[in-house]
Amino acid sequence: DHFETENLEAFGVEGFPEATRAAGGLLAYLRETQEPEDLPAFEVAGQEPISIPRPLRHLTSLSYYTNSEYMVMDESSKRNLELVRTMRDGKLKGSLFWWLDRSTTGMGGRTLLNWLHYPLLNPARINNRLDAVEYAREQHPFRLDLTELLGRVADLERLTARVSTGAANARDLIAIRDSLRLLPRIKDLLGQADASMLVEIKWGLDPMPELCDLLSAALVDEPPAALREGGLIRPGYSPEIDELEALKRDAKSVIAKMEADERARTGINSLKVRFNQVFGYYLEISKANLHLAPDDYIRKQTLANAERFITPELKELEGKILGAEERLVELHYEIFCRLRDRAAELGPTLQKNARELGRLDAVLALAELASRHRLVRPRVDDGDAIDIKAGWHPVVAELVKGERFVPNDVLLDNEERQVLIITGPNMAGKSTVLRQTALIVILAQMGSFVPADEARVGVVDRIFTRVGASDVLVRGMSTFMVEMTEAANILHHATRKSLVLLDEIGRGTSTFDGLSIAWAVAEYLHDAPGHEAKTMFATHYHELVDLSETRPRIKNFHILVREWDGKIIFLRKLVPGSTSRSYGIQVARLAGLPAPVIERAKEILQNLESVEHDPAGAPVIGKSKNGPRNPYMSQQLNFFTQPADPEKDKILDRVKSLDTNSLTPLEALAILDELKREIEKK
Repeated sequence: DHFETENLEAFGVEGFPEATRAAGGLLAYLRETQEPEDLPAFEVAGQEPISIPRPLRHLTSLSYYTNSEYMVMDESSKRNLELVRTMRDGKLKGSLFWWLDRSTTGMGGRTLLNWLHYPLLNPARINNRLDAVEYAREQHPFRLDLTELLGRVADLERLTARVSTGAANARDLIAIRDSLRLLPRIKDLLGQADASMLVEIKWGLDPMPELCDLLSAALVDEPPAALREGGLIRPGYSPEIDELEALKRDAKSVIAKMEADERARTGINSLKVRFNQVFGYYLEISKANLHLAPDDYIRKQTLANAERFITPELKELEGKILGAEERLVELHYEIFCRLRDRAAELGPTLQKNARELGRLDAVLALAELASRHRLVRPRVDDGDAIDIKAGWHPVVAELVKGERFVPNDVLLDNEERQVLIITGPNMAGKSTVLRQTALIVILAQMGSFVPADEARVGVVDRIFTRVGASDVLVRGMSTFMVEMTEAANILHHATRKSLVLLDEIGRGTSTFDGLSIAWAVAEYLHDAPGHEAKTMFATHYHELVDLSETRPRIKNFHILVREWDGKIIFLRKLVPGSTSRSYGIQVARLAGLPAPVIERAKEILQNLESVEHDPAGAPVIGKSKNGPRNPYMSQQLNFFTQPADPEKDKILDRVKSLDTNSLTPLEALAILDELKREIEKK
């Protein structure tokens, strides 16, 4: 009954009973918590009762949200990509929205935030937005004029909600009126545009002249914030208010005029109109003139030398004078409530204006962003490729102004470069490359220009991220359990159109377990039918680079690093190929670990790299120049490295030395038989 319809067919939700019940439950909750019971009504003689707006009357429609229209990002991915808040301290500054939001109005800011959370999947709709942004970017005076006008527009969305819930005051209605007055000029400017989205916005705006004229005629330009103190209604709008205002202002002269009129009527020149707190206003006639008192005079009090009378006209005037102030306050409020009720009835039109102004502001904000940062228009289509030339992370580049940000190329597709295994040391920039790729895709699909020299984006249906380490103590989930839960979600739901960012999968457990899981995850994303998502996999498990030898769509990349005079220089450039070094000890030195710890780490690393083993076959990591430090220390060996075997190496060397081109089949069989017997003896 909220929408006052027989059924919900008009809203297109008939086939979704669970969603409809959920919406109904939410509406019932809002009614219980927001709508007061027994709403009062003001009644004025000869007029219809003044109804109070229902607090939920601005909820005028119901629609079904479907994933087929928007990119899906779970909360983990939004958090890892720092779309709205930073991961470290939860602040707006440092997030993508902080960099992105150049809106002028609250409506535009909320529209941008919505576009950021729900990037589009339809290339036609995306390019429709991009056309509008491009036009606004290229037409600088057009953009400035509209931005200046929007700066004078109030937040119609919030004001409409206040009007509909009965919370609006007179200043709110004046803000609505002043905003509506700007719409004709905004529509005129939009008439210059040829971008279809801007044309749609123009035709969607309604200046609402009836409401605008009503509010202009009825309300003073600068009303008080309080509603129960009068001073709200413009002189000339209400004859009753004008009469009461005049009566309040001219009470003495009105009484003097009545006194003169009564003297003329009765012929009693000594008649006086007086006032006291007991009787109010009264007529006083001396004893000598009592015989001249008219029959309509009503005796009220007898004195020694005079009589006091009242008349119905005098009592009516008294009531007007004494009740003028109180009645004025009531009347101002009653008329204001009628105005607010009328504005609430037009709430759907006000909401539509707010939506269109929000869209316009969002387009202008993205155009300003593109102009200020020299962003480029992406090519968005239904293809499978993500091809970014000289892309850069917008937030990092903004925060490190004064330093040169190194841009990088990224090419992902479903044919040749589906999975990129990215190696390199900590602090080299692996995570930055992963995140900036996702942010460029999100920006492109929300209709924004992007931070790159060139970008082509085949529409991505979902973005998944597995970045960083965290635990959920309340739910009893360890860091590794959280990591595996997120990985499981990715593997179950990723599609060929998805983008997956994996940063250090498997590091929350032992080396063997972690490497095994990372390896299997990469294989699954490459091999599993329907789940072959475009993937960027940053890792310190250098063994994963061997996947490229058996999986044709897995390619190895690394971040360039150079050593100079014992120090490492991060070049932050993503290049083809792999690296076998993580430079962890050098990074630890940069982080300020004590020198003895650094030196000891170097010794242990040297032992591991030389694959020196104890009698039990475990790598000797506790040995130092002065002998063993701790005979019980042990560490898991590299997954693909085995202890040295001289006899095995001798056989391998012999095989390597064979000239297979000159061997006859008979000679080859003889050598093979000899090698077999030798291996069996050993």
